[in-house]
Amino acid sequence: MFREMRRKKQKLSEKDCDDILYKGTSGVLALCGDSGYPYAVPISYVYDGEKLYFHSAKSGHKIDSIMRNPKVSFCVIDQDHIVPEEYTTYFRSVIAFGSIQVINDDDRKRSAIEKLAVKYAPDDTSVNRESAIEREWKPLCMLEMTIEHLSGKEAIELVREKQKKP
Repeated sequence: MFREMRRKKQKLSEKDCDDILYKGTSGVLALCGDSGYPYAVPISYVYDGEKLYFHSAKSGHKIDSIMRNPKVSFCVIDQDHIVPEEYTTYFRSVIAFGSIQVINDDDRKRSAIEKLAVKYAPDDTSVNRESAIEREWKPLCMLEMTIEHLSGKEAIELVREKQKKP
């Protein structure tokens, strides 16, 4: 169903892909937008080792697109070091493919927003976090992406660097 990576030497391991998803702070969510045009939106997220979670408004282009077609991809760029003298970049990135849905169950929604809150404000107190969640609960919309395929790739130069190390 999903294409095999052409440049297999540059393929990242599942662990490397997970590491990038855990430490990343934003990515680009790609959906099938209006009139069949792709709609790619930068967005913050949290990864729990299985699924990706996103905060969203309850209405708009993103939600309309999801309701029409839940198939999405999500890309996180871990590294993009420009090397002008080589006319290239030394990159590392991950793309997750899957389906996305609005979380309607309050317990699952609470769990998702708490994960997001802890990721972006890890030093905040649980009291402050709870207060912020309660304040924003009514308009809160949380999205859950189930990953069906994960693919990571890095620049060939980074692969060669690793091969040199003992």
